[in-house]
Amino acid sequence: MINSSAIDSPSFSRRQLLNFLTGTTIAVTASAGLYTVGKFLVPPAEKTGAGGGIIAKDVLGNAIPASQILAEAPGTRALVAGLAGDPTYLIVKEDGSIDSIGIVDVCTHLGCTFPWNGNDQEFQCPCHGSRYHPDGSVARGPAPLPLKIVQVAVVDDHILITPWTALDPRTGEKPWWV
Repeated sequence: MINSSAIDSPSFSRRQLLNFLTGTTIAVTASAGLYTVGKFLVPPAEKTGAGGGIIAKDVLGNAIPASQILAEAPGTRALVAGLAGDPTYLIVKEDGSIDSIGIVDVCTHLGCTFPWNGNDQEFQCPCHGSRYHPDGSVARGPAPLPLKIVQVAVVDDHILITPWTALDPRTGEKPWWV
């Protein structure tokens, strides 16, 4: 008789190996694509200071030095990118300093942005006709609420903008956005 030994079968069959390689290739490709889409959809985190403050920036994302704003005439309202990129007006006071209150340029009716009208001394929303006093309180609707305000501080020629959490100085009540 001939000695016959049992043939050991491999732990992976050819079909299992190809299925494994195909699944791994698809998983790696899908992960790379999802990572890229995720990086595109999630905005980068901003470096914030104490209390969630950020440095005021221009439309291109460059920090605006306080000396640039202070070079403007008293009474000027300079538009900068503030918290969450919202357009924010900074006011140059008569004494040549920047006011500690900034006004966020987003209409409380439907979220439009609008210019300061120096002739009428008010903010005028062109979308639906809302008008706001120089301090951001509602002069005429349909806007139901005053404009959001932020705290502004100058530190080493940087303009630091932080969320307003104290009582609203215009109404004496807790701010609606807190």
